[in-house]
Amino acid sequence: MVKFALYGMLKAKKGKEAEVEAFLKQGAELARKEPGTVTWYAIKEDDGAYGIFDTFNDEAGREAHLNGEIAKALMAKAGELLSEPPKIHKIQVIAVK
Repeated sequence: MVKFALYGMLKAKKGKEAEVEAFLKQGAELARKEPGTVTWYAIKEDDGAYGIFDTFNDEAGREAHLNGEIAKALMAKAGELLSEPPKIHKIQVIAVK
């Protein structure tokens, strides 16, 4: 069972929603190449709000992801695409179906 996760909250700048969605779709491709990332989801909430939820079997996988290509790309594009800095939460998974 996965026990480690990340939840990131992103708020797109007005008019940048399509670019954020394209960026997140590219992120899914990068996540597929990460051996320590078990699942990776990008979600659209409302009013330009987006989320990323990832799971990992161990802390090493989570740290590798946080220091990987997706995180680097997100930080490089944050000022251009997001109205506020991304909020990334390290969380523990306590139950899975």
